Amino acid sequence: MRLGLLQCGDMRPSLIDRHGNYPQLYAQLLGNGFEWQVFRVFEGDVPDDPTLCDGWLVSGSRFGAYEDHDWIGPLERLIRAIHGTRPMVGICFGHQIIAQALGGEVGKFGRGWAVGRRAYDWQGKTVHLNAWHQDQVIHPPEGFATVMTNEFTKYAGLSCGKTLTIQPHPEFRNDLIGDMIPAVGEGIVPDDVLSDARENLSEPTDAAMTGAHLAAFFRENAP
Repeated sequence: MRLGLLQCGDMRPSLIDRHGNYPQLYAQLLGNGFEWQVFRVFEGDVPDDPTLCDGWLVSGSRFGAYEDHDWIGPLERLIRAIHGTRPMVGICFGHQIIAQALGGEVGKFGRGWAVGRRAYDWQGKTVHLNAWHQDQVIHPPEGFATVMTNEFTKYAGLSCGKTLTIQPHPEFRNDLIGDMIPAVGEGIVPDDVLSDARENLSEPTDAAMTGAHLAAFFRENAP
C-alpha cells in the first residue's frame, strides 16, 4: 500500500541526527507493509491528485494551521479532495489543518501547553500518548465524531468515514520528548509543564498500539 506523507515541517537538525525526521518517525510508527512517497508541502510540493497514493498522512509542524503561508491554501484544497476518497490520517498539526480545511476552527488554547505523556479517553478506553502542542481544534467540522478526548483537549481525536485525526504524537517516543525539552521547549514552554513532562519520561505509552490501529485504519479503508 502506497502512503503519501504530506510533510508540513522538519524536526530540528539536532533531533534529526538522533531520532530521524518525520518520514522515519512515521515509518517506524506504522511498521512494515507500506511504501512511502514524501511531499514536502511546506516547501510548496503540494500534489493536486488525491488518487496518487492509496492513503495519506498529514504530519506535525511547528507552524500554525491559521497562519498565512503560501502552502496552506493548496494543502487545504488537497485535503478536501482526499476526504472521503482515500484514507487520511492527521497527527497534531495534521489533525488541526484537516479540521480547519473541512470547516472547523483551530486556535491557541487559553490554558496553554500540553507536553509529554497525557491520558486520553479513546472511545471508552484510557490510553497514554505523548503530546506537544499549544494550538488545538476549538470547533470540529460538521459530521465529525469526537473519538478521543481529555480534560485539556476536548477534541483530541476526530473521525468521519475514511478520515481519522488525533492531536497527540504517537510517533514521539519518550527519548525524543526528553531531547525536545531542552531543544525546543526551554524558554518557550512554561517550566512547570516541562518539569511534569520530565517526570513522566520513564512511564510507558500506548504508541505501539496506536501505530497498529492507524496502520489497520489505512488498510481497512484502502481503495
